[in-house]
Amino acid sequence: MNYYKSRVRLMQRIISILLVIIFSIQLSYASDDHGHTEEEAFDPGKMIIEHVIDAHDWHILSIGDTHVSIPLPIILYSDGKLDMFSSSKFHHGHDSYKGYKLELEGENKGKIVNEATGELPLDLSITKNVASMLISMVLICIIFITVANGYKKRKGKAPKGIQSFLEPLILFIRDDVVKASIGEKKYEKYLPYLLTLFFFIFFNNLLGLVPFFPGGANLTGNIAVTGVMAVFTFIITTINANKNYWVHIVNTPGVPWWLKIPVPLMPIVEILGVFTKPFVLMIRLFANITAGHIIVLGFMSLIFIFGNMNVVMGYGVSIVSVGFAIFMGLLELLVAFIQAYVFTLLSALYFGMATEESH
Repeated sequence: MNYYKSRVRLMQRIISILLVIIFSIQLSYASDDHGHTEEEAFDPGKMIIEHVIDAHDWHILSIGDTHVSIPLPIILYSDGKLDMFSSSKFHHGHDSYKGYKLELEGENKGKIVNEATGELPLDLSITKNVASMLISMVLICIIFITVANGYKKRKGKAPKGIQSFLEPLILFIRDDVVKASIGEKKYEKYLPYLLTLFFFIFFNNLLGLVPFFPGGANLTGNIAVTGVMAVFTFIITTINANKNYWVHIVNTPGVPWWLKIPVPLMPIVEILGVFTKPFVLMIRLFANITAGHIIVLGFMSLIFIFGNMNVVMGYGVSIVSVGFAIFMGLLELLVAFIQAYVFTLLSALYFGMATEESH
């Protein structure tokens, strides 16, 4: 009995600590951050969008009217001139600098515009997502160089430390994904790309779940990032596609002639499929990762929505919201792996179909 009582007390303390942390974080959005006043009602939609979109600085926390953030480099090209300065010059969008300002409202919200003309300069800035991507690339390089050096030193011996964690993943992707989808004769050509793809998505999915720096960026929930990865898969598939692949697209075997002549219905469908496959890759990863963040933030928003109605209701809902948020956080750990696996598997299947020989 004493054991169970101690476990219950421990759980109560953990929940209390989580509530304090969540209230501290969320109350910062009801303060004067982004030009709000304390009297303004809590806007859950605005809070959620600000969390999932990209930004020109890395917001850490807010304490009253004091905002702690990491400024990032602003690089703008306009009228044949290149301007470089720190995002701190904008003071969270309240000031302009060198004729540029950060829009806080309207159709250009979150973008930098020319204050005189209202036009958008070519923005080459290091945003939060770009900084997160660079950090993850450095981490991935450090981890895998360490693992490679470990294999050199411990040749013929059992894996140790981080090697023992990564080796099953590498073998799983090689044997059950790449080799099974492409075939034993050709899989080695595509293995480096597919391993890089898997671990890049997996690591960034995990970093996106960490609520503090250097985590918290919604990198794999950015459609531009998922789109570039999908384009890479499309280019590799198209370049390496053999004659048999294109014959199946233009003149699909086993399809009745009246679906090809006089209207080439099936060839049109197959050609559209060439472009819809990478499009599906892009949307699936973007939608699943972003949806997970939105659901967690939605549960947190319920605390303040009900709290504005009644303080007691706010505390009551907070128990349910925190419980669901913890459950969603654990579920997102699984989703982080599944989405990296699905993206890699589909890419491998596309490569396999493009290189398959006729029987």
